[in-house]
Amino acid sequence: MSVLPDPAVVAGLDHWRQLEARQQPTWPDAGALHEATTRLAEVPPLVFAGEADRLRELLAAASRGEAFLLQGGDCAETFAELSADSIRDKIKTILQMAVVLTYGASMPVIKMGRMAGQYAKPRSSDTETRDGQTLPAYRGDIINDYAFTPASRIPDPQRLLEAYHNSATTLNLIRAFTQGGFADLRLVHDWNRGFMTNPAYAQYDAFATEIDRAIRFMKAAGADFDALRTVEFFSSHEGLLLDYERPLTRIDSRTGHPYDCSAHFLWIGERTRQLDGAHVDFFSRVHNPIGVKLGPTTTVDDALALMDTLNPEGEAGRLTFVSRMGASKIRDLLPALVEGVKADGRPVTWVCDPMHGNGFTSDNGYKTRQFADVIDEVRGFFEVHRAAGTVPGGLHVELTGSDVTEVLGGSEEIDQEALTRRYETRVDPRLNHQQSLEMAFLVAEMLRGS
Repeated sequence: MSVLPDPAVVAGLDHWRQLEARQQPTWPDAGALHEATTRLAEVPPLVFAGEADRLRELLAAASRGEAFLLQGGDCAETFAELSADSIRDKIKTILQMAVVLTYGASMPVIKMGRMAGQYAKPRSSDTETRDGQTLPAYRGDIINDYAFTPASRIPDPQRLLEAYHNSATTLNLIRAFTQGGFADLRLVHDWNRGFMTNPAYAQYDAFATEIDRAIRFMKAAGADFDALRTVEFFSSHEGLLLDYERPLTRIDSRTGHPYDCSAHFLWIGERTRQLDGAHVDFFSRVHNPIGVKLGPTTTVDDALALMDTLNPEGEAGRLTFVSRMGASKIRDLLPALVEGVKADGRPVTWVCDPMHGNGFTSDNGYKTRQFADVIDEVRGFFEVHRAAGTVPGGLHVELTGSDVTEVLGGSEEIDQEALTRRYETRVDPRLNHQQSLEMAFLVAEMLRGS
């Protein structure tokens, strides 16, 4: 039996329009925006309420230390780079990392991609100046184009529809890969084909051999392997562009609750987590599991107020706090937040983003990170939770399945000169495939010790 939408609930979904909405573009054509958002409100949902509910259950398990979240993918997806190969390689990288974490730490891993919607990016300035010319900043392919020309930088509402269709294509491929046999755990060796030979891959192959041996034993003992053939894989992105998120919100016919059907999991960024702002208001009204990025300026009062607004009843799995402090600050700043939230008593899933607090510009002009700093922040995250008696529930990383050279260090010893070889990101630097595997092995050791 279907539940009719509550008019007050529907009206509340638009309350954000009365509040300050930061990091939104200035659309030059209101009529074109209305036409695009009207069409978005009519298209099929990208994900379904039941899937979001399932993810909330899993995140609740992560908050109790019964599972671990692995969330990874591009800093910013682009329309031009959408291909079956790139999607497959990102999924393969996340699956390989998850196998290492699961087998290495005897821990179920929740697999989530920063995929199928990560098209909008916050910027530190509304404009960008090159060679004396000032244009609107590039805010992601869902809004404008990266090319530095006046026409390319004009926000175009038709890109909302293009982002929707590209997200649908990505989700279709994700479901095909994860449900159609590609993710079968008995193929762990096959996932390594096509990648170069180096220490991380050799270590992974040794792991895969151990898994093969364990599976052969289980088969001889008569175990049922149906559970090994497919994996659950969830989508996520920053819920930044409210003119995209609101039209894709649907009322669930079973419960009457609204869900943002652009992704299973949405997060509010460090730049848009104002308690009286549009983003916090909007996401307080949808029933997806929600994340919030917490940077170095976050106070205990901020965290508790976010809990009051986004999860007042303390539903397990509803709210995830993603710390992004920087390797040099996490051990000093995170303990107070963790202790304050612990004292409150309402459940929160704690996740570490070790990427965004560790960026700098190299001597030759590239925005980059040190792999050692990334790992040190994760290590500090585990140390803080171990000292507080709380649960380190997951990892949120920017990565790609390609052999890019964007983050310094790792066993490849990428140096500043190497950044010039394959620096492909348009916004933030990502771990490449090998660095991602290296991270998985190191985090598995941390999980064993936590």
